[in-house]
Amino acid sequence: MMVSSIDRYDEVDVFIGLDVGKGEHHAVALDRAGKRLFDHALPNDEARLRGVLEQLSTHGLILLVVDQPATIGALPVAVAQASGALVGYLPGLAMRRIADLHPGEAKTDARDAAIIAETARTMPHTLRSIQAADEQVAELSMLCGFDDDLAGQITAVSNRIRGLLTQIHPALERVIGPRLAHPAILDLLQRYPSPALMRAAGERRLGTRLLKNAPRKGRVWATLIIQALDEQTVVVTGTDAAALALPRLAEQLTALRRQRDEIAAEVERIVDAHPLSPVLTSMPGVGVRTAARLLTEVTTKTFPTAGHLAAYAGIAPVTRRSGSSIRGEHPSRSGNKILKRTLFLSAFAALRDPESRAYYDRKIAEGKRHNQALIALARRRADVLFAMLRDGTLYQRHDSAASLAA
Repeated sequence: MMVSSIDRYDEVDVFIGLDVGKGEHHAVALDRAGKRLFDHALPNDEARLRGVLEQLSTHGLILLVVDQPATIGALPVAVAQASGALVGYLPGLAMRRIADLHPGEAKTDARDAAIIAETARTMPHTLRSIQAADEQVAELSMLCGFDDDLAGQITAVSNRIRGLLTQIHPALERVIGPRLAHPAILDLLQRYPSPALMRAAGERRLGTRLLKNAPRKGRVWATLIIQALDEQTVVVTGTDAAALALPRLAEQLTALRRQRDEIAAEVERIVDAHPLSPVLTSMPGVGVRTAARLLTEVTTKTFPTAGHLAAYAGIAPVTRRSGSSIRGEHPSRSGNKILKRTLFLSAFAALRDPESRAYYDRKIAEGKRHNQALIALARRRADVLFAMLRDGTLYQRHDSAASLAA
């Protein structure tokens, strides 16, 4: 799991700070004495980046430090690695804190690049190394981001369908709305997109249509739909317009769900091929999507202790004290939001595991609310996850260990 500190740092002769941007970057290069060797804007272009690195390599070994190693910073990182330079990453929070120590309030690319270079030269402990790109993790990062986008679009389209149904026929929405995730309901909306068409089709025809994709529930749902239709006799203004939009929205939602299933299959293939997959998935509550998130958000970072991992995820309690009026531990409002949500949902899924459930019940008995108990469970699981990844060992249940000892 752990990404080591910058190897061969003592051999570095040139420290390049790169403030990355969409169209162009700004680079500042310093030697060991702090002399400025380079200070210019650079286009996000491989040939130009290679030229600058070749020019500065005449001074010795190069360490390139960026403030964003992925997305818009991916090309400079790849070019530097291909050129034989060392590559480091200065986290954004550390960058902001260090920037406050430098004089001036201006926020420019040139100033940021100079701060990164100076930090790389004088404060190597703040840097994280970026090793040769893990192709599997890079692919997972892209696919997980795309999956998040699809999930957002699915939610938006689903809400739009439910909104239209609520507007023209609330009783029908109460039957169809909660079941929009089922392909049988979406197929029905494409074939019979209005209350009038559904009523004209009748219960038997609706049931036959639903049975194609819902053999166990088709007839039951058809009965519920007819009962809902009978609850409203008036036709609301806008029903005809909704009937034009609903089949198109249902078709769009079907396509989005199909795309998400295809992405999930590819994510599963990549996760299964990763060496850490058996370690991660051995833990209760960790499925394919959770393992993918842990690979992208945890295994590429440096965490000296389990406490650092918990703090990074935002699940470690924060002590707040001010005189005698404010005392106690409070949930953190910072941290990696993606990782925090992943660990939280994973803890929720792990409640089916007897050991995790017992810990959760113990926290509830202590007076904690549901979410507080889940955060406490996620914090405990973060300790276990840290040890598993550090040692490369599978999850071990305490009860199994006790039985083996017996």
